[in-house]
Amino acid sequence: MLRMLKKMDGVILFVMLLLMIISIFAIYSGTQTDSNLANHHVKTIYFYIAGFIAVLMIGLVNYKLYVKYAFYLYGLGIILLILANVLGSSINNANGWLKLSDNFSFQPAELFKMILILFLAHLIVKRQRGTLEFWKDIVPIGCWAFIPFALVMAQNDLGNALGYVVILAAVLWIGNMRLKHALIALAIVGVAFFGFVKAYTFYHDEVFTFLEKIKREHWAERIDPWLVPEKATSKASWHTKNAGLAIGSGGIIGKGYLQGTSVQSGRVPYTYSDSIFVVIAEEFGFVGASILILLYFILIHRMVLIALKCRDRAGPVIIVGIIGMLLYQVFENVGAFLGLMPLTGITLPFISYGGTSLLINMACIGVVMSIKLYGQEEEDELLMGEQQPRLSERLWNMLKKEKSAV
Repeated sequence: MLRMLKKMDGVILFVMLLLMIISIFAIYSGTQTDSNLANHHVKTIYFYIAGFIAVLMIGLVNYKLYVKYAFYLYGLGIILLILANVLGSSINNANGWLKLSDNFSFQPAELFKMILILFLAHLIVKRQRGTLEFWKDIVPIGCWAFIPFALVMAQNDLGNALGYVVILAAVLWIGNMRLKHALIALAIVGVAFFGFVKAYTFYHDEVFTFLEKIKREHWAERIDPWLVPEKATSKASWHTKNAGLAIGSGGIIGKGYLQGTSVQSGRVPYTYSDSIFVVIAEEFGFVGASILILLYFILIHRMVLIALKCRDRAGPVIIVGIIGMLLYQVFENVGAFLGLMPLTGITLPFISYGGTSLLINMACIGVVMSIKLYGQEEEDELLMGEQQPRLSERLWNMLKKEKSAV
């Protein structure tokens, strides 16, 4: 086991350690004026400890096992999403939280990001074709992804639902989708986007009335400051307006730790979760925000290098899916406060407070570590379905190999 631990990517682990330090200090700054949130930075330490344990434990297991049994994980994830729809509680307008205790709630939609990546990799590997065909491959894969998308949309969680779409697009792209199909899809998305923008701005009042009828008016409150700021109510623009002012006031080097006037005065809400980037930008300025973005770049760069060295098909598909998931979260979170994207409540990976989000992201890093350890092996019967040993036998053989190596 020690030999395997030494083979894990030290750069990624070091970046994760730096992100943990940034997260703890940023969460403390964003909560230290609110006694109800006083221990959130301590909880984050516990979550990170559990996360690093998850990285090591998941990383030591051959990722091909996760891919092989991904169908069962998919079924379990769908059951959890259905339970969240039926029994879930609401937090910040999202209804998909399962309350496990008085102090801990779990969001299945976050877990399903990782499950979806593994399951899509499972589907790609099972299709032993050089190029994905539209009707035989892309449409069925898209239907499998649509089921959780619809369930999460029913939970009123637009941010995570769009994350599934990004993961699907990333996996299809690395899965060798035909160029003409990719261009057609890109054209459809582009036309749909600009059509939506035109329709929303031109028929704004009618759209708002419709959203009120279906009890989704908060969608308009998030879109208005982005597309039609002149029509946005003061309540709708309060968050992004004050966040933008706070980021701008940080300047080059920031106002200093715990000295952010907008953050410490409470003018920016959710500074421990959705708005934590505002804390970093106001108190550490452009330099601090750039260092954070650079750490994300290093993390993704290392993941790309691991994918390039992987010798089977599943590994690169999984890594690109994880990269797509992380890039979407970073771009959506940061872009929302820079006026580039609407505010959807997506957290900043590894930085925002949130046990479910952090643990799932750390689990994904664990899968990346597993690909680093086992990705040099040729694609074998574990994925191809020839004389597959049972899970217990596979784990026992792995333990015997480790003992003989020691």
